[in-house]
This record gives sequence, structure tokens and C-alpha cells, in this order.
Amino acid sequence: MTTDAAGWEWDETLFAGSAAHYSVGRMPYPTALVAAVREALGLDGTGRLLDVGCGPGSLTLMLAPLFASTVGVDPDAGMIAEAARRAEEAGLTDIEWRQSRAEALPDDLGVFQVVAFAQSFHWMDRLLVADSVRKLLDPDGYWIHVGATTHRGADDTASLPHPAPPWGRISELVAAYLGPVRRAGQGFLPDGTVGGEEDVMRQAGYTKVTRIQVDDGRIFDRSVDSIVSAVFSLSSSAPHLFGERLPAFEIELRDLLADAAPDGRFSEREVSTGVVIWRP
Repeated sequence: MTTDAAGWEWDETLFAGSAAHYSVGRMPYPTALVAAVREALGLDGTGRLLDVGCGPGSLTLMLAPLFASTVGVDPDAGMIAEAARRAEEAGLTDIEWRQSRAEALPDDLGVFQVVAFAQSFHWMDRLLVADSVRKLLDPDGYWIHVGATTHRGADDTASLPHPAPPWGRISELVAAYLGPVRRAGQGFLPDGTVGGEEDVMRQAGYTKVTRIQVDDGRIFDRSVDSIVSAVFSLSSSAPHLFGERLPAFEIELRDLLADAAPDGRFSEREVSTGVVIWRP
């Protein structure tokens, strides 16, 4: 099924090979996110959470303790396996993981107090998903979208203890291997992912919206390995896209990073995370 990104069609290779790189390459969401969501939604440890497009469980594992039970859904088998591994490692046993596209959510999921999306909604047929998810919400439930940039830090590099990763040069290297137009699965996104989320949500019957921003102000020290994994965690530079040239690309990427920081140490300031809360 085609999403509302003109001419682009989802396929199962979108994040192929990327799941294992998340734990190493992605910075966590702000720790203050949990308290902010709990307060904004009045959560008391009861109810159920559904995380749609959960990926490797980055948001799921943070929010699960706020609910009696949780379900994480993602179309990528590798992401589901990584999410289950991380949940077991964290001792979170009350999370159920399902492999499914958001456009074809199983009929037996039940009703939820909160349905969450984290950096995932733009990959979907948004109107169809927003409409179907509304039917899964408790009458007093909430739809939340967490928007963040976790593979890299803020553009503000002042007062960092180590050099910031050379993201401009990294992008040029990726383009040298994959071409100048952004890749996404087997297709291309020349204009990036789609916007206009508010129009979609209102069309689907959501009328009440609240927006909050969360920022711990943390500075992360990052290694060469973490930056390499950050690159491979992206759909636009997922490992499968490089084919037989993957080893050569990684060698060049590591050489570039060694040139930027001979001691292999980088720093980045986290990007503020936005949370949009909708109710029908």
C-alpha cells in the first residue's frame, strides 16, 4: 500500500539490518519524558499501552512501567526481535510484541488507554492508521506522537568537551555511495517524509490537541562505533542499501571519523523532544 508520500511505497526492507544498531547508535529519549507523559495524561499504573511502529522498543520500554500491560507492534522482524531482547534484558516481562504493519493491526488487540507513535507515523498511510487506531482507544484514551532526533545531536556545538561528529561530511559520503536522492527501502524520497500531520488527525476525527516539549539538556560522549551504528540505524543508510560495497563504505566512514577526532571521542547535545497528544 502506498503512503501519503507522493510516489513512495513502503516495503519490508525499509529498516532491514538496522535494528541491532539502535542500542549502540541512538541516543535515548530524555529521562524527563516519562514524568511529562504521566502528568499530562494522568496515568496511575493501570490501563494498556499500544506502541505502533515500536521499532526496537526505545519508547515502549520507557513507558511500559506506567501501564498494567503493553503491546508493541512493528512490521520489521528484526526490530521486534531486538525489542524483545531489550525487554528481557531490562526485566520487563509484561510486554507483548507483535509483527504487523500499522495498516493491518490484528483484530484481537483489544482497547487501550494510550496508543503511541515514536518517529514512525510518517512511514504509514496516516489517515487510514489514525482512523483505525481511534477505534482501539478507550473513550477517555489518548493518541500520542513522540517526535525526536536521536541518531544525532543538536546543531548547537558550543562548549562540547569533544568535537561534534562531522555529520555534513558523513552525509556527503553516504551520497557518494547511494546517490544524492534520499533512499527509503527500495524507493526514494526526494522531498523527504510528509508533513501536515494536524490536518490528517483532524480529518480522522481527533479534535483536542496538547503539545509539550521535553529536554534534559544532556551532553553525550560518543565513540566511533556509536556514530557508525547511528548511520546504519537510518532508513536512508540502512546496511542493505550498500550491497557489496558495505565493507568499503564502513572503512571510509571510520577513516573519516578518525580524521575528525584522532582519539575517537565525540560529544553531542541532545535534541529537544516534542510530544503531541490528541483526543477524539
